[in-house]
Amino acid sequence: MKQQLNRRALIKTGAAAIAMPALLNANSASAQAKVIKIGHVSPRTGPLAGFGEADTFILEQVRAILGKGLESGGKTYKVEIVSKDSQSSGSRAAEVASELILSDKVDLLVTSGTPDTTNPVSDQAEVNETPCLATNCPWQPYFFGRKGDPAKGFNWTYLFFWGLEDVIAAFLALWDGAPTNKVVGGLFPNDADGNAWGDKERGLPPALAAAGYKLLDPGRYQVMNNDFSSQIAAFKAAGAEIVTGNMIPPDFATFWSQAAQQGFKPKIVTIGKALLFPSVINSLGARGNGLSSEVWWTPDHPFKSGLTGQSCKQLADAYTEATKRPWSQPIGFQHALFEVAIDILKRAKSIEAKPILDAMVSTNYQSIVGPVQWTGKPVKNVTKTPLVAGQWQRKGDKFELVITANRPAPNIPTGGKLELLS
Repeated sequence: MKQQLNRRALIKTGAAAIAMPALLNANSASAQAKVIKIGHVSPRTGPLAGFGEADTFILEQVRAILGKGLESGGKTYKVEIVSKDSQSSGSRAAEVASELILSDKVDLLVTSGTPDTTNPVSDQAEVNETPCLATNCPWQPYFFGRKGDPAKGFNWTYLFFWGLEDVIAAFLALWDGAPTNKVVGGLFPNDADGNAWGDKERGLPPALAAAGYKLLDPGRYQVMNNDFSSQIAAFKAAGAEIVTGNMIPPDFATFWSQAAQQGFKPKIVTIGKALLFPSVINSLGARGNGLSSEVWWTPDHPFKSGLTGQSCKQLADAYTEATKRPWSQPIGFQHALFEVAIDILKRAKSIEAKPILDAMVSTNYQSIVGPVQWTGKPVKNVTKTPLVAGQWQRKGDKFELVITANRPAPNIPTGGKLELLS
């Protein structure tokens, strides 16, 4: 659903009015002979729509900043952003990416919103030799899900985000010290994320075992599942006191409702993807209190935008004022996606595919989600951003996401302690 933005609020917060001489140069002597086209793909509708919820706000912000053009290689160019909805479908994501490359003839592709969108878009970019920047997808499903070879990597497609090793470290930091029996029930769907998270070699199973936890994995379930009775029965039989996994919001809502109906009462529930959004937690009512998840970005993160100068809190406040909606984690990464893209285009020696790719590879940028620089680690096409963990706790009449474990990234402050589910 398109958000109606309060333009006055956006300008008031400084997003569109910040002077950036290095970026904008309305008096450039060079004629604006070419339009730079940025293609953008994310899920605006469907079960993953929460990941694209901030798109309208971010696109409005970036288009205002680029209103007078972008200076690159001594020339000033008009910039057009062509944004398309993946509809939470991998086949649709591939289709619109192909349209952007072959019909719209974009110079740079940017994409976000789980492997269902980032992977097919990146695959289209790779085969068509179009520079592509991705985020909001753990690096293992992005890289290995596309059959990447660590010895070779990809040529045209790059990602900044965290990996499964980071989410494992964040979850363990959340659970360690809590009074549980360390028996964990796993919920992993049969999709790119679920298969990566549940992978017996690279996923949660070996890492949890090494940390002294027993993971019960009842196997992959189909996305949009309407019956989790078998999983719940298995967890109850094993005495699982922790539940973890990676689910889309509708699937978690079904599971959590059926868990209550069937008398399954774990002490800790830490789920990736599904529990990122205030709207999901609010929809669960009282049973949303105490649920926990990974935390990529909050208003309290100690970074600022290299594009607008906004702190994390200023960006979150600008979003809330303009949209009348609570902040959510993808906001920071959606903003950073365009921050990094614009930095790449500014540094490109010319607006052609290879020079843009060269500028991408040589990126060394301080973004609102942390440093972005591809150094070859963990693999050629991936650079990682920090990750912590937190819990939804009721504060007065609303839920707040409180960072309760920061062992993997101690520069990100905690705001409270983990509370067991009652």
